[in-house]
Amino acid sequence: MARALVGEFLGSALLAVVVVGSGIAAASLSPNDVGLQLLENAFATALGLAVLILVFASVSGAHFNPVVTLVDAALHGARPSAVASYIPVQIVGCVAGAVLANVLFDVSFAWSTTDRASVPRLVSEVVATWGLVLVIFALVRTGRSHLAAPAVGAYIGAAYFFTSSTSFANPAITVGRAFSDTFAGIAPASVLPFIGAQLLGGAIGWATVRLLFPRVQPAVG
Repeated sequence: MARALVGEFLGSALLAVVVVGSGIAAASLSPNDVGLQLLENAFATALGLAVLILVFASVSGAHFNPVVTLVDAALHGARPSAVASYIPVQIVGCVAGAVLANVLFDVSFAWSTTDRASVPRLVSEVVATWGLVLVIFALVRTGRSHLAAPAVGAYIGAAYFFTSSTSFANPAITVGRAFSDTFAGIAPASVLPFIGAQLLGGAIGWATVRLLFPRVQPAVG
């Protein structure tokens, strides 16, 4: 368990570094083109997330996301103590990673001032999180978990563009991104509404997985 928790902390922290750091870099490299900034941020996040899943999957399962941890527990019966340990570590890791990204780019600490709590963006978070849960557990329950890294990276990269919220889909990274007043930030007042939408999306995702994939199938060689 100690090794798994270290893996979740490091993976969550590095995920926040990738998301926030690439957002800062994008705003600096393309200051007059928001579309290009988003493309740069999405591209780096998609690649970085896929790599992090590959690195940490055998250590902790590479959740990096409280919704994924909760749905995994609901589907596969993880111990409550494991869930209670994973979630705080994921949140602290994402906060640490966001702070580190600020340091890497010499950005002074400030709470984000980007208000994101609008109805379209909250609905987007429901959809984005639902889709993420469906992608992950459709693969896990059909014996194709080895494809999760590229599939999740590709999904999040695409969801940057097909959702108006840019697909946070993760309560831990949502908290972390409040610690950086940069391109990828979210105002503290928007954090709880986003987390509520993500938990709802996770619950709908769990129900969808139970309906479509009621049994765990053997791993595909």
